[in-house]
Amino acid sequence: MLLLMIFYLSLVFLVVKKNPLNFLQAIREPQLLAFSTASSAAVMPISMKTADEKLGVSSNISDFVIPVGATINMDGTALFQCVTTIFMAQAYGIELSLINLVLITFTVVAASIGTPAIPGGGVIILASVLQSAGIPIDGLIVIIGIDRILGMFRTAVNVTGDLTACMIFNTFYGDVSNVKTKVERTL
Repeated sequence: MLLLMIFYLSLVFLVVKKNPLNFLQAIREPQLLAFSTASSAAVMPISMKTADEKLGVSSNISDFVIPVGATINMDGTALFQCVTTIFMAQAYGIELSLINLVLITFTVVAASIGTPAIPGGGVIILASVLQSAGIPIDGLIVIIGIDRILGMFRTAVNVTGDLTACMIFNTFYGDVSNVKTKVERTL
């Protein structure tokens, strides 16, 4: 998850041409709320407000990107499920071939899109991924004990990704949506 955060901050620096530390300072409030609630859906209103007011993103862009991101941008969850599946396979002594790893990755990415934006929603999806890979789901008992703490970090990463996407979309399409809004106001 730390590598994913570094990737997001690199995008802010390279694509948006903004200081990543200033970006982190601006999104502190949504990140803290995401961390404390472990729910992307609960953070949506404050993420939209932060994008509009602190990041200078057009409301047309944030009103679209944030809800879509809260629904399908579950990068932290997908990463967690891949790592957990590999961990569980190793714990049970199950050899995974390269083809199995690729299939697990695609399954997890596709399943994470449908993961509910609620605390603990990823565990349900993880059970189905483990079962489809032929890994016993009994080991989930160990994971459930730490899932809430990891879920807090995953949600903070997911919210950071949503706000990074807002900044990138605003960089490429922000002027177009602002011109459209100004035209609509004059008409």
